[in-house]
Amino acid sequence: MLTKYEEVIIEIKNRIEEGHIMPGERLPSVRALSKELQCSVNSILKAYAELEKEHKIYPVPKSGYFLVGRTPPVQEKQPDLIDFLSAGPDRSRMPYRDYQHCMNQAIEFYKEEMFQYSEPLGLFTLRRQLSKQLQNLQVFAPPERIAVVSGSQQALDLLITLPFPNGKEVICVEQPTHFSFIESITSRGLEAVGIEMTKDGIDLEHLEEIFKTQRIKFFYTVSRFQNPTGYSYSNHEKKRMVQLAQKYDVYIIEDDYMGDLDTRRKADPMFAYDPSGRVIYTKSFSKVLLPGLRLGVAVLPNWMIENFTKAKFAADVHTPVLTQGALEIYLKSGMYSAHIQKLRKQYKTKGKILKHAYLEHLPKGTSFSGGDSGFYSTVKLPGRLKPRHLIKHLKKKNVLVQDATNMYLTPYRKENQIRLSVSQVEDSLISIGVQRIGEGIRELLLKM
Repeated sequence: MLTKYEEVIIEIKNRIEEGHIMPGERLPSVRALSKELQCSVNSILKAYAELEKEHKIYPVPKSGYFLVGRTPPVQEKQPDLIDFLSAGPDRSRMPYRDYQHCMNQAIEFYKEEMFQYSEPLGLFTLRRQLSKQLQNLQVFAPPERIAVVSGSQQALDLLITLPFPNGKEVICVEQPTHFSFIESITSRGLEAVGIEMTKDGIDLEHLEEIFKTQRIKFFYTVSRFQNPTGYSYSNHEKKRMVQLAQKYDVYIIEDDYMGDLDTRRKADPMFAYDPSGRVIYTKSFSKVLLPGLRLGVAVLPNWMIENFTKAKFAADVHTPVLTQGALEIYLKSGMYSAHIQKLRKQYKTKGKILKHAYLEHLPKGTSFSGGDSGFYSTVKLPGRLKPRHLIKHLKKKNVLVQDATNMYLTPYRKENQIRLSVSQVEDSLISIGVQRIGEGIRELLLKM
């Protein structure tokens, strides 16, 4: 008797033979096909993984699966295009095959457990492994306090809806910050106050004034390689923020999504200064592993575990078990540690090239932030120059950058910054791209 995923494979092959799916065409999404064939998402994932092993289909990050054929891959770009807009991991460094082996091994080891419902907070064996892994980041917590989530954004989206012991309601957030957290706040109509994030961090005296005078429920902060500025707080700054939170009964949600890439030997997360529950720690694997896996971690205080578990169950029951099992094996085998060591060197090199290019090519009147991780940095534009005008102008030079305007809450909005990520830009093209940006700024300033 055939298993469900084997039936899915036969169905896909029949569609290919009958011409319903042509070479280069996109296959149905995992969720759509799961609904159509009335089977689990894991069955579809397993079927697609087997078809990929047979070289019949291939994955395109953020786009789905496509039928192999002579049609040029949809992800091919213009040879001369320099893309500072895309912000995922370097595709050439994504461990596709290693993770595929881990998925297959997870199925062999756990068998039917991989295709059953699981605990809302995640496989306990994975949580136990994560407890060990997080110690490398100076985060010490038992597996019972660890939740596996569908990307760290899910954890953040759940956390903002839950009650906190201080009974307060206002959220304090760095400005600018990433789009998804802005969307979580605004879509729910929550009250929020911003604090300006500059190339030199935030004004801690201003932060204290906000904590002292307003009913702050929690302060949301990206403690390392902040998105979009790329800023990383010093240990002194982090420790001071925790002290202020303790003094004024404010909680901190620390988003340490790229903590693995920090090359500073003694850099600690805020969590290390108050592991009792004042600081809630979240981390993502998206930026350093495979974004499509949507895997993240939250370290919860004991008083929150029950409510968070209920919210997680209501959101999606649990994070897909197959990807959890594969992550457990990937961590336990040492593959993750080896992968991170390579990425640290790669992105540190990119950051050095970017900073040198900024200093050499940006015109007077501009300023820049970050760049240490090779992921995010911002360029503050001179005078009355607007990002949207520069972006349009740079497209003619085959350079793509991001407008940072929408990374602000409306009351704090500034229209004078662009965001760059060099994570997917070849080292040899970084300086060329920044040179074109500098030229573009000068050309537009002459017309004003």
